[in-house]
Amino acid sequence: MTLLDVKDLHVHFHTFQGTAKVLEGISFSLDRGDALGLVGESGCGKSVTAQAIIGLLPRPPAEIVRGEVWFEGENLLTRRDADMRALRGTRISMVFQDPMSYLNPVFTIGEQLTDVILSHGDRGLRGPVDAVVRRLWSKADAARARQTAVQLLRRVNIPQPEERLGHYPHEFSGGMRQRVLLAMALAGSPRLLLADEPTTALDVTIQAQILRLIGHLVRTQGISVLLISHDLGVISRICRRVAVMYAGTIVETAEIRTLFRDPKHPYTQGLLRSIPRNVQRQDRLEGIPGTIPNLVSPPAGCRFHPRCPRVMDVCRAVKPVPALVAPGHSVSCHLYPEGTGAR
Repeated sequence: MTLLDVKDLHVHFHTFQGTAKVLEGISFSLDRGDALGLVGESGCGKSVTAQAIIGLLPRPPAEIVRGEVWFEGENLLTRRDADMRALRGTRISMVFQDPMSYLNPVFTIGEQLTDVILSHGDRGLRGPVDAVVRRLWSKADAARARQTAVQLLRRVNIPQPEERLGHYPHEFSGGMRQRVLLAMALAGSPRLLLADEPTTALDVTIQAQILRLIGHLVRTQGISVLLISHDLGVISRICRRVAVMYAGTIVETAEIRTLFRDPKHPYTQGLLRSIPRNVQRQDRLEGIPGTIPNLVSPPAGCRFHPRCPRVMDVCRAVKPVPALVAPGHSVSCHLYPEGTGAR
């Protein structure tokens, strides 16, 4: 059953240089208890997509021009800001890529985690927690929140959670801080977790641990995950399906095994060729020539055509529409105008 359904999402940013068309017709869906990867180069609009879903776009300069974001049968883009604040952290949570930007260095982990737990409780407290609000909570509330905090830290595999509650963020490693952010995201028992580059700047061993932890949540807790990354290897660790983004558009969507075995879009093929492989010696890594276009004045037609090795005249003038090339496998490319193989 579909939990999240994004339809024809267009987001523009109004800047001094002009209007940047950052998202141009983004569409994808995510089932309950499933994990979808959103992959692409830096600057392609992955994080903007997540921020639009959860209602964190800075407005202005951002503007949602059109589109729909359906979550549990409700279009989130019609919700008021106050209603979205109530939704965040409870039904939908987000984990960001830099823990030190989201953990307050002057408060202990226990103080910050219990504040989040109490803010999501039956008392209905919302927004930043200050000293006045904190004094309103009873000792019984605080004790229950502390117990829950210990359980959450244990759930994300932080050793000696009772002791670590009294530590400050700088006393944790990068991987441990990311686990703390994940514990905070789980405090409200969300149905959807948006993970924006959660393993960036972590070493390979810690990265694997965080990914295993997220995958475990999907399998055992039924949480749906939208995992954002520039690394197809990271996506393949926990995601069943993947959507490939380029310059504000989705160019290909498929199951992860299908994408690795039979990529259709020239951009996806270029991404896969650029991955180092141990099975053969390579003197140089193969990359994709050129750079992501300026989204203030993006190319007409297919946005990838200035870099595409298989460009045709139609690519320069007409925007391709998604074509179903096989069950569950769609591609937006003029090489597949009728969805060859879908029947």
